[in-house]
Formats: sequence, structure tokens, C-alpha cells
Amino acid sequence: MCSQNQNLDCIKELYADNVVSKEMPGMPGEEISRRQNVWNKNEEWLGNVTEFHSGTISEPVVAGNHFTSKMTFDVTFKDRGRQQMEELAVFEVKDGKIVSEQFLYSMK
Repeated sequence: MCSQNQNLDCIKELYADNVVSKEMPGMPGEEISRRQNVWNKNEEWLGNVTEFHSGTISEPVVAGNHFTSKMTFDVTFKDRGRQQMEELAVFEVKDGKIVSEQFLYSMK
């Protein structure tokens, strides 16, 4: 769904109510919980984008109740200009819903 720009729909459909989302230490939204708050964080991030130049999301690698994907983005933001981003996203699933997500990336 995310590779088809349906990030917010993905959160509504696949995330548990009590999901926990973690960014790198010191980043805005470093740790938040609850599906609505994760949705709000994503809506704010997407709302700050003026142009998506390119992006990729790898096929998931699954291990037990976890999966991970590599994501790359070339994006222009309203408040910080154009940036190239590369990160790993790690998800945990319980009872068919995503209960945690964590994003790992280099800080520049």
C-alpha cells in the first residue's frame, strides 16, 4: 500500500489501536503511541512535502512476527528543501495488526 502512496489508508487498515511508533533518538515524534497519533504524524509529514522526485520500498523480509523493508526517498519539503533519505523500517505484527514500527536511518 505504501508503494502506491496509500500510507494513511495503510495505517487505518493494518495498524492496531495501541501501535507504538519510534523514530531515531532526538527526532520529532521520537516515540508516540496510538493509531490516531501515528496517522497524524504521517499526515503532517506528507503535508510538508511539496514534491516526490522518486522513492522505493523493497520487498519485505519476514522473520517470525517481524518484517522489515528498505525505503529510499528523494523529496522536497516546504520547510527544509530537497533531501535524499534512506531508512530501514521494522514492523511487529500481532493478531494480524501492526503493533510497532521503528525507523532506522543516519542523522545528517
